[in-house]
Amino acid sequence: MKKKFCIYSILCLVLTAMPLIPAMMISPKTSAQEKSDTEISETSENSTEQDNNSNIENLENQVYHVLDITSNKILEVSVRDYVIGAVGAEMPVSFETEALKAQAVAAHTYAERQVILAENRSDLNGADFSNDPNQYQAFYTTQQLQELYGDNFNTYYEKLCQAVDSVLPEILFYDNQPIIAAFHAMSSGKTESAQNVWGNDIAYLQSVDSSSDTSAPKYQQEISYTPDQVQELLTSAHTGLILGTDTEHWFGEPICSDAGTVLQIPVGTSIFTGQELRTIFSLRSACFEITYQDKNFIFTTKGYGHAVGMSQYGANAMALQGSNYREILAYYYPDTILKTA
Repeated sequence: MKKKFCIYSILCLVLTAMPLIPAMMISPKTSAQEKSDTEISETSENSTEQDNNSNIENLENQVYHVLDITSNKILEVSVRDYVIGAVGAEMPVSFETEALKAQAVAAHTYAERQVILAENRSDLNGADFSNDPNQYQAFYTTQQLQELYGDNFNTYYEKLCQAVDSVLPEILFYDNQPIIAAFHAMSSGKTESAQNVWGNDIAYLQSVDSSSDTSAPKYQQEISYTPDQVQELLTSAHTGLILGTDTEHWFGEPICSDAGTVLQIPVGTSIFTGQELRTIFSLRSACFEITYQDKNFIFTTKGYGHAVGMSQYGANAMALQGSNYREILAYYYPDTILKTA
Protein backbone atom coordinates (compact mmCIF):
# COMPACT_ATOMS: atom_id res chain seq x y z
CA MET A 1 0.00 0.00 0.00
CA LYS A 2 1.49 3.31 -1.05
CA LYS A 3 0.34 6.73 0.01
CA LYS A 4 1.82 9.80 -1.60
CA PHE A 5 1.14 13.44 -0.94
CA CYS A 6 3.01 16.73 -1.12
CA ILE A 7 4.01 18.82 1.84
CA TYR A 8 5.63 22.20 1.48
CA SER A 9 6.79 24.39 4.38
CA ILE A 10 9.48 26.67 5.69
CA LEU A 11 11.75 26.71 8.77
CA CYS A 12 10.22 28.85 11.53
CA LEU A 13 12.31 31.88 12.47
CA VAL A 14 11.82 34.91 14.69
CA LEU A 15 11.17 38.00 12.58
CA THR A 16 10.72 41.63 13.56
CA ALA A 17 8.10 43.36 11.40
CA MET A 18 9.01 46.56 9.56
CA PRO A 19 6.76 49.45 8.47
CA LEU A 20 5.06 48.60 5.20
CA ILE A 21 5.05 51.95 3.35
CA PRO A 22 5.85 51.25 -0.35
CA ALA A 23 9.20 52.54 -1.56
CA MET A 24 10.78 52.97 -4.96
CA MET A 25 11.76 49.77 -6.76
CA ILE A 26 15.17 49.69 -8.43
CA SER A 27 14.70 49.12 -12.16
CA PRO A 28 17.10 47.54 -14.66
CA LYS A 29 19.06 50.05 -16.72
CA THR A 30 17.66 51.06 -20.10
CA SER A 31 19.91 51.24 -23.14
CA ALA A 32 19.90 55.03 -22.89
CA GLN A 33 21.02 54.89 -19.27
CA GLU A 34 23.79 52.48 -20.16
CA LYS A 35 24.99 54.83 -22.88
CA SER A 36 24.88 57.77 -20.52
CA ASP A 37 26.96 55.87 -17.97
CA THR A 38 29.66 55.13 -20.53
CA GLU A 39 29.91 58.74 -21.62
CA ILE A 40 30.63 60.36 -18.25
CA SER A 41 33.73 62.50 -18.11
CA GLU A 42 37.09 61.29 -16.85
CA THR A 43 36.79 63.80 -14.00
CA SER A 44 33.45 62.31 -12.95
CA GLU A 45 34.85 58.80 -13.16
CA ASN A 46 37.81 59.76 -11.00
CA SER A 47 35.53 61.52 -8.53
CA THR A 48 33.26 58.49 -8.26
CA GLU A 49 36.20 56.16 -7.80
CA GLN A 50 37.68 58.45 -5.15
CA ASP A 51 34.35 58.60 -3.31
CA ASN A 52 34.07 54.81 -3.39
CA ASN A 53 37.65 54.37 -2.14
CA SER A 54 36.97 56.88 0.62
CA ASN A 55 33.84 54.99 1.68
CA ILE A 56 35.76 51.71 1.72
CA GLU A 57 38.49 53.25 3.88
CA ASN A 58 35.86 54.49 6.31
CA LEU A 59 34.30 51.03 6.51
CA GLU A 60 37.71 49.50 7.12
CA ASN A 61 37.97 51.72 10.19
CA GLN A 62 34.47 50.94 11.45
CA VAL A 63 34.04 47.67 13.33
CA TYR A 64 31.37 45.15 14.17
CA HIS A 65 31.51 43.34 17.48
CA VAL A 66 31.01 39.65 16.70
CA LEU A 67 30.47 37.09 19.45
CA ASP A 68 32.50 33.99 18.58
CA ILE A 69 30.41 31.05 19.79
CA THR A 70 33.46 28.78 19.90
CA SER A 71 35.60 30.87 22.24
CA ASN A 72 32.78 33.01 23.68
CA LYS A 73 34.97 36.03 22.97
CA ILE A 74 33.87 39.18 21.21
CA LEU A 75 35.83 39.83 18.02
CA GLU A 76 36.33 43.33 16.65
CA VAL A 77 36.05 42.96 12.89
CA SER A 78 36.11 45.78 10.37
CA VAL A 79 32.94 46.16 8.33
CA ARG A 80 34.87 45.27 5.17
CA ASP A 81 36.41 42.13 6.65
CA TYR A 82 33.07 41.07 8.07
CA VAL A 83 31.26 41.37 4.74
CA ILE A 84 34.08 39.48 3.00
CA GLY A 85 33.90 36.74 5.63
CA ALA A 86 30.11 36.58 5.51
CA VAL A 87 29.96 36.27 1.73
CA GLY A 88 32.73 33.66 1.76
CA ALA A 89 30.86 31.65 4.37
CA GLU A 90 27.42 31.95 2.81
CA MET A 91 27.96 31.69 -0.97
CA PRO A 92 30.26 29.52 -3.11
CA VAL A 93 33.08 31.69 -4.48
CA SER A 94 32.66 29.86 -7.80
CA PHE A 95 29.41 31.77 -8.32
CA GLU A 96 29.24 34.63 -10.81
CA THR A 97 30.70 37.94 -9.64
CA GLU A 98 27.34 39.74 -9.92
CA ALA A 99 25.77 37.13 -7.63
CA LEU A 100 28.61 37.62 -5.14
CA LYS A 101 27.99 41.37 -5.27
CA ALA A 102 24.29 40.85 -4.55
CA GLN A 103 25.21 38.61 -1.62
CA ALA A 104 27.63 41.25 -0.32
CA VAL A 105 24.91 43.90 -0.29
CA ALA A 106 22.53 41.50 1.45
CA ALA A 107 25.17 40.54 4.02
CA HIS A 108 26.08 44.16 4.78
CA THR A 109 22.41 45.17 5.00
CA TYR A 110 21.68 42.25 7.31
CA ALA A 111 24.53 43.22 9.62
CA GLU A 112 23.49 46.87 9.78
CA ARG A 113 19.96 45.90 10.77
CA GLN A 114 21.26 43.54 13.44
CA VAL A 115 23.34 46.35 14.94
CA ILE A 116 20.10 48.29 15.44
CA LEU A 117 18.27 45.30 16.92
CA ALA A 118 21.19 44.40 19.20
CA GLU A 119 20.52 47.47 21.32
CA ASN A 120 17.60 45.60 22.87
CA ARG A 121 19.31 42.22 23.29
CA SER A 122 20.90 40.98 26.49
CA ASP A 123 22.20 37.59 25.29
CA LEU A 124 25.13 38.90 23.21
CA ASN A 125 27.30 40.28 26.01
CA GLY A 126 27.51 43.62 24.25
CA ALA A 127 28.18 42.21 20.76
CA ASP A 128 26.26 43.25 17.66
CA PHE A 129 25.60 39.64 16.65
CA SER A 130 27.30 36.25 16.77
CA ASN A 131 28.82 33.98 14.15
CA ASP A 132 26.28 31.26 14.95
CA PRO A 133 24.74 30.39 11.55
CA ASN A 134 21.67 28.98 13.28
CA GLN A 135 20.78 32.44 14.60
CA TYR A 136 22.65 34.88 12.35
CA GLN A 137 24.44 34.71 9.03
CA ALA A 138 27.65 32.70 8.95
CA PHE A 139 31.03 34.43 9.08
CA TYR A 140 34.56 33.17 8.38
CA THR A 141 37.79 34.86 9.40
CA THR A 142 40.58 35.19 6.84
CA GLN A 143 42.28 32.17 8.40
CA GLN A 144 39.11 30.11 8.04
CA LEU A 145 38.80 31.18 4.42
CA GLN A 146 42.38 30.05 3.85
CA GLU A 147 41.45 26.64 5.22
CA LEU A 148 38.32 26.56 3.08
CA TYR A 149 39.98 27.58 -0.20
CA GLY A 150 43.28 25.74 0.33
CA ASP A 151 45.70 26.08 -2.59
CA ASN A 152 43.21 28.33 -4.42
CA PHE A 153 43.11 30.88 -1.61
CA ASN A 154 44.90 33.74 -3.40
CA THR A 155 42.74 33.46 -6.52
CA TYR A 156 39.45 32.98 -4.69
CA TYR A 157 40.13 35.59 -2.03
CA GLU A 158 41.02 38.20 -4.65
CA LYS A 159 37.77 37.46 -6.52
CA LEU A 160 35.83 37.73 -3.27
CA CYS A 161 37.48 41.01 -2.24
CA GLN A 162 36.94 42.61 -5.64
CA ALA A 163 33.25 41.73 -5.59
CA VAL A 164 32.77 43.03 -2.05
CA ASP A 165 34.79 46.23 -2.54
CA SER A 166 32.80 47.19 -5.64
CA VAL A 167 29.55 47.37 -3.63
CA LEU A 168 30.70 47.71 -0.02
CA PRO A 169 29.18 51.13 0.77
CA GLU A 170 25.75 50.10 -0.58
CA ILE A 171 22.84 48.94 1.58
CA LEU A 172 19.21 48.13 0.84
CA PHE A 173 16.66 50.36 2.54
CA TYR A 174 12.91 50.35 2.93
CA ASP A 175 11.12 53.20 4.66
CA ASN A 176 14.54 54.64 5.60
CA GLN A 177 15.60 51.51 7.49
CA PRO A 178 17.96 48.68 6.51
CA ILE A 179 15.78 45.86 5.26
CA ILE A 180 15.50 42.32 6.59
CA ALA A 181 17.81 40.93 3.91
CA ALA A 182 16.68 37.31 4.14
CA PHE A 183 18.29 34.84 1.75
CA HIS A 184 18.43 31.10 1.23
CA ALA A 185 20.30 28.61 -0.94
CA MET A 186 17.48 27.59 -3.29
CA SER A 187 13.71 27.59 -3.29
CA SER A 188 11.35 24.88 -4.51
CA GLY A 189 10.98 26.92 -7.70
CA LYS A 190 9.14 29.85 -6.16
CA THR A 191 10.23 31.90 -3.16
CA GLU A 192 7.87 32.33 -0.23
CA SER A 193 6.37 35.39 1.42
CA ALA A 194 7.37 36.39 4.92
CA GLN A 195 3.68 36.36 5.82
CA ASN A 196 3.34 32.64 5.20
CA VAL A 197 6.64 31.76 6.86
CA TRP A 198 6.97 34.11 9.81
CA GLY A 199 3.50 35.61 10.16
CA ASN A 200 4.44 39.20 9.23
CA ASP A 201 3.48 40.77 5.92
CA ILE A 202 6.55 42.59 4.60
CA ALA A 203 6.23 44.48 1.32
CA TYR A 204 9.65 43.52 -0.06
CA LEU A 205 9.59 39.86 1.05
CA GLN A 206 6.94 38.48 -1.26
CA SER A 207 6.78 35.30 -3.31
CA VAL A 208 8.47 35.49 -6.73
CA ASP A 209 9.22 32.94 -9.43
CA SER A 210 12.63 31.30 -9.09
CA SER A 211 12.17 28.31 -11.37
CA SER A 212 15.88 28.13 -12.20
CA ASP A 213 16.37 26.70 -8.69
CA THR A 214 14.93 23.39 -9.88
CA SER A 215 18.13 22.72 -11.84
CA ALA A 216 20.46 23.52 -8.92
CA PRO A 217 22.72 20.77 -7.50
CA LYS A 218 21.04 18.60 -4.87
CA TYR A 219 17.74 20.32 -5.53
CA GLN A 220 16.00 17.05 -4.67
CA GLN A 221 17.16 14.78 -1.86
CA GLU A 222 15.70 11.79 -0.03
CA ILE A 223 15.84 10.67 3.58
CA SER A 224 14.12 7.64 5.10
CA TYR A 225 12.69 7.08 8.58
CA THR A 226 11.19 3.96 10.12
CA PRO A 227 7.79 4.28 11.82
CA ASP A 228 9.49 3.85 15.19
CA GLN A 229 11.84 6.75 14.43
CA VAL A 230 8.97 8.93 13.24
CA GLN A 231 6.95 8.14 16.34
CA GLU A 232 9.84 8.89 18.66
CA LEU A 233 10.66 12.20 17.01
CA LEU A 234 7.04 13.36 16.85
CA THR A 235 6.06 12.38 20.38
CA SER A 236 9.25 13.89 21.80
CA ALA A 237 8.37 17.18 20.14
CA HIS A 238 4.68 17.07 21.00
CA THR A 239 3.80 15.66 24.41
CA GLY A 240 0.50 13.82 24.43
CA LEU A 241 0.44 13.11 20.69
CA ILE A 242 -1.34 9.88 19.73
CA LEU A 243 -0.57 8.53 16.27
CA GLY A 244 -2.77 5.43 16.26
CA THR A 245 -2.28 2.02 14.72
CA ASP A 246 -2.88 2.97 11.07
CA THR A 247 0.74 3.89 10.38
CA GLU A 248 0.40 4.95 6.76
CA HIS A 249 -2.28 7.48 7.72
CA TRP A 250 -0.35 9.22 10.50
CA PHE A 251 0.03 12.28 8.27
CA GLY A 252 -3.11 13.94 7.00
CA GLU A 253 -3.62 16.24 4.03
CA PRO A 254 -1.83 19.58 4.43
CA ILE A 255 -3.18 23.06 3.84
CA CYS A 256 -0.61 24.80 1.65
CA SER A 257 0.03 28.33 0.41
CA ASP A 258 0.29 29.10 -3.30
CA ALA A 259 4.08 28.81 -3.05
CA GLY A 260 3.84 25.45 -1.31
CA THR A 261 4.34 26.28 2.34
CA VAL A 262 2.44 24.00 4.71
CA LEU A 263 0.27 26.23 6.85
CA GLN A 264 -1.27 23.34 8.78
CA ILE A 265 -1.05 19.54 8.63
CA PRO A 266 -2.87 16.97 10.78
CA VAL A 267 -0.51 14.47 12.42
CA GLY A 268 -2.24 11.85 14.56
CA THR A 269 -4.41 13.66 17.09
CA SER A 270 -2.62 17.01 16.69
CA ILE A 271 -1.95 19.63 14.07
CA PHE A 272 1.62 20.66 13.24
CA THR A 273 2.96 23.53 11.21
CA GLY A 274 5.24 22.80 8.31
CA GLN A 275 8.02 24.67 10.06
CA GLU A 276 7.80 22.28 12.99
CA LEU A 277 8.04 19.23 10.75
CA ARG A 278 11.14 20.47 8.97
CA THR A 279 12.86 21.04 12.31
CA ILE A 280 11.73 17.73 13.78
CA PHE A 281 13.01 15.66 10.87
CA SER A 282 16.16 17.73 10.19
CA LEU A 283 15.38 18.18 6.51
CA ARG A 284 17.27 20.34 4.01
CA SER A 285 14.08 22.22 3.34
CA ALA A 286 10.50 22.20 4.43
CA CYS A 287 9.31 21.62 0.89
CA PHE A 288 9.01 17.88 0.70
CA GLU A 289 6.93 14.89 -0.28
CA ILE A 290 6.18 12.02 2.08
CA THR A 291 5.84 8.52 0.71
CA TYR A 292 5.00 5.52 2.87
CA GLN A 293 6.65 2.59 1.12
CA ASP A 294 7.96 -0.77 2.26
CA LYS A 295 7.01 0.12 5.85
CA ASN A 296 9.18 3.24 5.85
CA PHE A 297 8.50 6.95 5.52
CA ILE A 298 10.53 8.51 2.70
CA PHE A 299 10.90 12.29 2.76
CA THR A 300 11.88 13.74 -0.62
CA THR A 301 12.97 17.34 -0.15
CA LYS A 302 13.09 20.08 -2.75
CA GLY A 303 15.29 23.16 -2.41
CA TYR A 304 17.37 24.18 0.57
CA GLY A 305 16.53 26.80 3.18
CA HIS A 306 13.53 28.83 4.33
CA ALA A 307 12.77 30.20 0.82
CA VAL A 308 12.22 33.82 1.86
CA GLY A 309 14.03 36.65 0.08
CA MET A 310 16.93 36.08 -2.31
CA SER A 311 17.61 32.63 -3.66
CA GLN A 312 21.38 32.29 -3.99
CA TYR A 313 21.21 29.79 -6.83
CA GLY A 314 18.51 31.92 -8.42
CA ALA A 315 20.79 34.95 -8.15
CA ASN A 316 23.60 33.02 -9.81
CA ALA A 317 21.27 31.91 -12.61
CA MET A 318 20.24 35.54 -13.21
CA ALA A 319 23.90 36.57 -13.29
CA LEU A 320 24.66 33.85 -15.85
CA GLN A 321 21.85 35.25 -17.98
CA GLY A 322 23.38 38.74 -17.88
CA SER A 323 21.66 40.42 -14.94
CA ASN A 324 23.75 42.68 -12.72
CA TYR A 325 23.61 42.78 -8.94
CA ARG A 326 21.19 45.70 -8.92
CA GLU A 327 18.73 43.80 -11.07
CA ILE A 328 19.10 40.69 -8.92
CA LEU A 329 18.44 42.64 -5.72
CA ALA A 330 15.51 44.50 -7.25
CA TYR A 331 13.94 41.22 -8.31
CA TYR A 332 14.21 39.40 -5.00
CA TYR A 333 13.68 42.50 -2.79
CA PRO A 334 11.12 44.57 -4.74
CA ASP A 335 10.27 48.11 -3.62
CA THR A 336 13.58 48.58 -1.82
CA ILE A 337 16.12 51.36 -2.38
CA LEU A 338 19.81 50.69 -2.88
CA LYS A 339 21.94 53.55 -1.57
CA THR A 340 25.17 54.35 0.19
CA ALA A 341 24.95 53.94 3.94
